[in-house]
Amino acid sequence: MKDKPKKWYILTADSLLMGMILALVGGFLDAYTYVTRDGVFATAQTGNTVLYAVRAASPEFNGAIQNVPPFIAFVAGVLVAAHMKERLEKHRRAVLLVECIILFIVGFLPASFPNMIVTMTIAFVSSLQIATFNKLENWSYNSTITTGNLRTAAQASYGAFANHDPEEKKKFWGFFFIIVSFISGALIGTIASTYFEENAIWAVSAILLLTVILYVKSHKYFEPTKKQ
Repeated sequence: MKDKPKKWYILTADSLLMGMILALVGGFLDAYTYVTRDGVFATAQTGNTVLYAVRAASPEFNGAIQNVPPFIAFVAGVLVAAHMKERLEKHRRAVLLVECIILFIVGFLPASFPNMIVTMTIAFVSSLQIATFNKLENWSYNSTITTGNLRTAAQASYGAFANHDPEEKKKFWGFFFIIVSFISGALIGTIASTYFEENAIWAVSAILLLTVILYVKSHKYFEPTKKQ
């Protein structure tokens, strides 16, 4: 039996398309919370660490506390993701669906709603995403930060262009598109959050819903056809 021809919209957990979508989501969420929720990064805990230290060492010492809850929510998300993986057979689609629903609800929360609760909620779902989707084919990557991805892309570029290694070239372009997707998400998130404010996050929810649909369809696509 011939293998089914692959289509551009086929989504698997470690595919480049999945990585690009989730990196775009990660960039968008960081821009969203920074613009609409008091300058806090919900997904990038490195950024929160720096902001915490800066505020703790300045006259804004009391403001440093707002960077602590996202840490706690992030850790909780990683633990919940591990539990879901252990308990649910189809945990990946469950994570995408949970993230989609929670972010949709967040879009209804007004500006007067406590920023700390919103950023904790987004930090929680983003850590579910990070802990569940962390492979780009055979390579580890992160969909919400660029430091590690940039290092990997830079290292791969040497093998790709100095040594003409086809595998390193494939790796370089994969991480290049992940980084571009993250930056694009941050740009789109900033513009959307500026104009649509708290409701801007519905765009991410819609993207995740479409991702769930394509992911489910892709799994059906790869299932062996039953004999009639």
